[in-house]
Amino acid sequence: MSAAVMSGKEVAAALRAGAAERAAKLAGDGRRPRLAVVVATADESSAWYVRSIAGAAGKAGIDCDVVDLGPGASPGDIRRSLEGLSADDGVHGIILQTPLPRGATLEDLSSAIVPGKDVDGANPLSLGRLAAGLPAFAPATAEAVVTLLEHHGVEIAGRHAVVVGRSTVVGKPAAHLLLDRNATVTVAHSRTADLAAVTRQADILVAAAGRPGLVTAAHVRPGAVVVDVGTNPTDDGGLVGDVDPAAAEHAAALTPVPGGVGPVTTALLLRHTVQAAEAARP
Repeated sequence: MSAAVMSGKEVAAALRAGAAERAAKLAGDGRRPRLAVVVATADESSAWYVRSIAGAAGKAGIDCDVVDLGPGASPGDIRRSLEGLSADDGVHGIILQTPLPRGATLEDLSSAIVPGKDVDGANPLSLGRLAAGLPAFAPATAEAVVTLLEHHGVEIAGRHAVVVGRSTVVGKPAAHLLLDRNATVTVAHSRTADLAAVTRQADILVAAAGRPGLVTAAHVRPGAVVVDVGTNPTDDGGLVGDVDPAAAEHAAALTPVPGGVGPVTTALLLRHTVQAAEAARP
């Protein structure tokens, strides 16, 4: 058995088209959506990601301002920038790009992004509302997991989902989103005792630990659906996931890296920005 490929390209294209249609309607009413991405790093992979967001936003009719504070920015500099953008009625969505300079953390600074503009669900208030089942923007990567599953017709309700990874960016919010869709959810991580015994219980396995090749064929129950969230850079400039390619021999379906979760994440950020613009004061 070889796993079916659950590509994210088709669903991402549909999300971008929907965002572009809604953005055009807003622009016709004189409210062109605007996204601000705050950057305080010289990391080249981060720069590539920001350029991809800006390019996708422009194609969807969304203005995108890259606020480059430089790698020497202090936590105070970053917070003041986020607070200024939060107070600017012309900005509808805000993303704080990582990595951040030494001494600055996403956990501390994301609270400066007002929840209504927190299109990547980073503010602790957004995460708390998500956990409570209240309206909030979910972290886009976590939402991409369930969006891909639903697009490919994977039944979530009543299934046992195992999420490997406990970050507030992916693991924990993905677990909440799966719970909201009536899955039974186990959260595991790299220090779980006998990880393979836990993951082999999964009907749906989400690998989001940020460790290349952590999930092997031995971790996958035959017939399971596997979502690989990992985006680990290689020495030759490529990307590999958290799932070893040999796992495809056991899985019924598997997302590719790249081309799976990544494009859906970017498309969801655009949709969230449009939603924020729609909800903003005229």
